[in-house]
Amino acid sequence: MLASKLYCPTLRDDPAEAEVASHKYMLKAGMIRKNASGFYSFLPLARRGVLKIEKIIREEMDKTGAQEIMMPIVQPAEIWQESGRWDVYGKEMFKLADRHGNEYCLAPTHEELITTLVRNELRSYKQLPVNLYQIQNKYRDEIRPRFGLMRSREFVMQDSYSFDTDQEGLEKSYQAMYEAYSRIFTRCGLQYRTVLADSGQIGGKHSHEFMALAASGEADIVTCTQCAYAADVEQATPNPLQAAAEPLQAIEKFATPHCSTIEDLVQAAGVPAEKTIKAVALDIDGKLVLCMVRGDHEVNEVAVQHVVGGHDATPASAELLQKYGLVPGYMSPLGAAKASEQFHILVDPTAMQIYNGVTGANEEGFHYRHVTPSRDFTGVQVAAIRLITAADGCPECGAPVQLTRGIEVGQVFQLGTKYSEALQASFLDKDGKAKPFVMGCYGIGVTRTMAAAIEQYHDERGILWPVAIAPYEAVILPLNMKDEVMVTTARELYTQLSADSSEIVLDDRPERAGVKFNDADLIGYPVQIVVGKDTKTKGTVEIKVRRTGVKEVVPVHTAVGRVQAILRELRASGQ
Repeated sequence: MLASKLYCPTLRDDPAEAEVASHKYMLKAGMIRKNASGFYSFLPLARRGVLKIEKIIREEMDKTGAQEIMMPIVQPAEIWQESGRWDVYGKEMFKLADRHGNEYCLAPTHEELITTLVRNELRSYKQLPVNLYQIQNKYRDEIRPRFGLMRSREFVMQDSYSFDTDQEGLEKSYQAMYEAYSRIFTRCGLQYRTVLADSGQIGGKHSHEFMALAASGEADIVTCTQCAYAADVEQATPNPLQAAAEPLQAIEKFATPHCSTIEDLVQAAGVPAEKTIKAVALDIDGKLVLCMVRGDHEVNEVAVQHVVGGHDATPASAELLQKYGLVPGYMSPLGAAKASEQFHILVDPTAMQIYNGVTGANEEGFHYRHVTPSRDFTGVQVAAIRLITAADGCPECGAPVQLTRGIEVGQVFQLGTKYSEALQASFLDKDGKAKPFVMGCYGIGVTRTMAAAIEQYHDERGILWPVAIAPYEAVILPLNMKDEVMVTTARELYTQLSADSSEIVLDDRPERAGVKFNDADLIGYPVQIVVGKDTKTKGTVEIKVRRTGVKEVVPVHTAVGRVQAILRELRASGQ
């Protein structure tokens, strides 16, 4: 490819809208352009990167025996209503109607459609197991699209669905996909961890996420420093922390004007945060849930929903709190008349361990001191509802844990019979009895994987692509297009390197050397071949590896072989 023909409108200034590296560099490098909030056009460089990731996915999926299909993006409401998810999936679902008034959605996922597809085709246990996959656009109406491709409203996803006769078969399919996904992300050059995860809206009882490690990640993951335990923080259940016993004191109300936060309360009451009891009120599908945790802990909304059910959890409104006699900033089970009969109250086990603590009095400007929840809280349910912290021990072995940030690039689920039973999808077993398919589903965020790679591999000048998913592998940089020797040498190298590959770019633009160097670093070509003054005077070119910055000067006649060798080395090392 000639750079003069490459549609790659690079930018000199950092885009004001970009918050993370992948968003900034994909805009600057002319890879994507925003069309509307959460919607992007993919220009040639980005499209090539996506296609390379898709190629890796297809190769690894085909090795497992999975078969590629293509299902429509527009799905009829009837199948979602049949599964029970039409009204509970949430506001992220794009809904529309045709000219006849028939309702549809833009696919956020395809469990319903694939299940209704196979229920009419797979009849016998002899046809199983089957694994079908596709690579296709998905749509989710994110409340706040941000970070470019990391959280957009339209994205490319690979989704796969396995159908087995029993749980043993599902576990084999699940393991095969787990291993295939591991190979995919390794081949893409990602640094990742596999963690236990919550199944969320997809459902099922067992799930793992593939998390690309990055400081810009939106998810926290916890890993043990000694054993193999690793989980999303929302899936990790911390062990209760035991407080030292104290002589119980009589509860008393005291004035705390302008103390509606834990920080204010710590200062006013003269107690550490771990002696306070924090209240967080959630509205879950219209029902009020009051959550009590220790003051230095945070509520795990996913854990709360596992206890009380429901799908949509949001902070409770002032109107809902007033309805139940709760005062924002001063809430607790104390002073709320017949609270347990009116709404759900959950108390974390660690909060229940507190002696002589401080909590709200349900009265503006007042708290209670000397509160011992095990004595003073009545009508409450004790449940593990807090997020794990770095101060906690490993839930499995008790050793110290580490918290890191990650970007979810893939997830695998054991669905069981959740969808096959709801959608009446069954097969006949060897005894001629109808049984529901035992299903698994698996997904990779293709465009998110590309963004995650940039989050992991970049510097102050631009992108440091892993060779396997780089839009182009190398660029030739003749520094003076008016110099006949440089131009001739550059074109000869380009012809030779392009003979067996379409992965080479010749920057034949009549630009200054500084512009070419800046664009090469910004776009992130893994290897740069500089044709400059030494080519004329000494018959050499400079080869630079973008990731490491290592440079070497070689004779022109050995340059092609050396570039090919460097690329082989980079591929072999996953760089």
